[in-house]
Amino acid sequence: MLMKCLLLSLACAASLAGCGVAGTAAGTGAGSAAEVEQARQAKQIEDRARQQAQDAVAQDAARRAQAEKDAQ
Repeated sequence: MLMKCLLLSLACAASLAGCGVAGTAAGTGAGSAAEVEQARQAKQIEDRARQQAQDAVAQDAARRAQAEKDAQ
């Protein structure tokens, strides 16, 4: 009985390896790494855009303050 289960398990493993399911784990790992890198880059872009917006607001406030000072 044990030998029959072992042979059945080996047959299943061999058939899965032949159809490419075994390579799915490696492909998933590579996909996950690519997704992590993409998320990291997206966060960098978001942070950069946020900083640029804050800089623009600060520059605008400085220009307005200077314009008010010049108007007096």
